[in-house]
Amino acid sequence: MIQDIYPLGFDNRYFPDAEPDSNSMLMYFKGNKVLCNMASDRLFPTPSQMCNPADVTYLFAIGNVKYFIVSDYSSADEGFSMVNIRTLRHEKYMLRASIFALFTAYHLSEWYASNRFCGSCGGKTIACTNERAMLCTNCGELIYPRINPAVIVGVTNGNKLLVTRYVKSRGVNYDALVAGYMEIGESPEDTVRREVMEEVGLKVKNIRYYKSQPWGFSAGLLLGFFCDVDGDTDIKLEQSELSNARWIKRENVTGQPDDLSLTNEMMKVFASGEKLMK
Repeated sequence: MIQDIYPLGFDNRYFPDAEPDSNSMLMYFKGNKVLCNMASDRLFPTPSQMCNPADVTYLFAIGNVKYFIVSDYSSADEGFSMVNIRTLRHEKYMLRASIFALFTAYHLSEWYASNRFCGSCGGKTIACTNERAMLCTNCGELIYPRINPAVIVGVTNGNKLLVTRYVKSRGVNYDALVAGYMEIGESPEDTVRREVMEEVGLKVKNIRYYKSQPWGFSAGLLLGFFCDVDGDTDIKLEQSELSNARWIKRENVTGQPDDLSLTNEMMKVFASGEKLMK
């Protein structure tokens, strides 16, 4: 999955006074695009490749490489351009650590950009000096990075798995699993039951946790569950969310175009015939 970057380590300790060195990566985002050089194995610019970076903020380290975001710059070396994050995700040559850094940096970049002012009083915020949070200079409110919990659900029916396709407006044209965000007052298991009923009109039982995954593109924390269909297996499709949902036999499960997602791993685990937790 995207976070599986061994033997490299991910260090998200907060060092607000850290400064870029010659080996550091500088990340510039505009919308869902990032400045990068797709012909380089380094992908993101180093300090020597970017002129006049503004508002440089330390993010994290992967291995011995420190990552920073910048709010602006005057120019970058030839070969760098703005590329859609989704495009980079599906590039076969991309290093796993680079994609993980990209998604995690995007998560933090969006959080910083949307919390320049306090949601309680409208006062200007500044970065805390002792933890990763934004501090309101007017009322003292502390704002921490937002993480959205969601479930990924592998619904099984004996030797069959329920796979879905999102509506075209989602821009995803490969198989997925039932998924959705947790609501206020719900346990993850409650979310599993609700999302499956809402999206495909099925009841489920024997819900068991599989694995989790950070997913920075949606600021998400994905929680994977397998469960069994309970009773009626006729699908009642929620057409505002999905274009298709169907039961497929284990040997026909194809997975997704890359091996970055928890969804793909769950599909492949089922397809392999591996015994699932009961």
